[in-house]
Amino acid sequence: MNPAAHADEYKSDTHPHRSSPDELVAVRWKSFEWQDKHFNFGGSSPELENKKSIGNDNDEDHSSGRSTSDSDVFEDAPDPSSPSKTMSNLTENSYFITPDLYEFFESSLPNIVKGCQWALLYSTAKHGISLRTLIRKSGQLSGPCLLIVGDTQGAVFGGLLECPLKPTAKRKYQGTNETFVFTSIYGEPRLFRPTGSNRYFYLCLNDLLAVGGGGNFALCLDGDLLSGTSGPCETFGSPCLAYKPEFNLKNVELWGFTHASQYLSWQ
Repeated sequence: MNPAAHADEYKSDTHPHRSSPDELVAVRWKSFEWQDKHFNFGGSSPELENKKSIGNDNDEDHSSGRSTSDSDVFEDAPDPSSPSKTMSNLTENSYFITPDLYEFFESSLPNIVKGCQWALLYSTAKHGISLRTLIRKSGQLSGPCLLIVGDTQGAVFGGLLECPLKPTAKRKYQGTNETFVFTSIYGEPRLFRPTGSNRYFYLCLNDLLAVGGGGNFALCLDGDLLSGTSGPCETFGSPCLAYKPEFNLKNVELWGFTHASQYLSWQ
């Protein structure tokens, strides 16, 4: 046997086949492709991106310091079908009337004035401090009128009367069983209607305006509209409407009610 051939045969039997350099490159490239597909070395697959997007929904937004899943971050879109609290019938700004108080009055006023324009007949901020001026201004309209007063401690209270106010020489009560009183000292407005125990609805003198009677006036204002009193009243079954039985007034308003055309004619 040729020694060289014998040597080649021996090498073939004792050593496994060794791939050429080109074959090794091809094998390594296929291995890299397999690793890239399953383990995402240096790339991104659709499956992983989908998982990332799901996970990021609950991650915190580190730039703002807030969690994007926190419900406090978002606000509901306004619902056009829900009624908003507006004061569309108020013809002038009020020192006291808020949207909530306006809504309270709208549900409490007699049906005859619901939907009417609110006309500011008198305000101490606009017309000065004088009961006589208030009485004179009340003559601009006829029908129910709303007296709203506020004291220096923040209480808002008053009552429903009848315009025009007519001063009497003696203490003679006027009004109807539609008269009521109200107060805000309980955190939200409370209304007190006649109990039927008497007919002491309101008194109007040149130097005094009082609502209710029997034990105490529910509300009494002096002639200069600087101070007043309030106490438990039998007419309405009401407690003291202010924080204290005696109080100093901060402002007084008298509102009348009319249709728009009538309001424009006398304004």
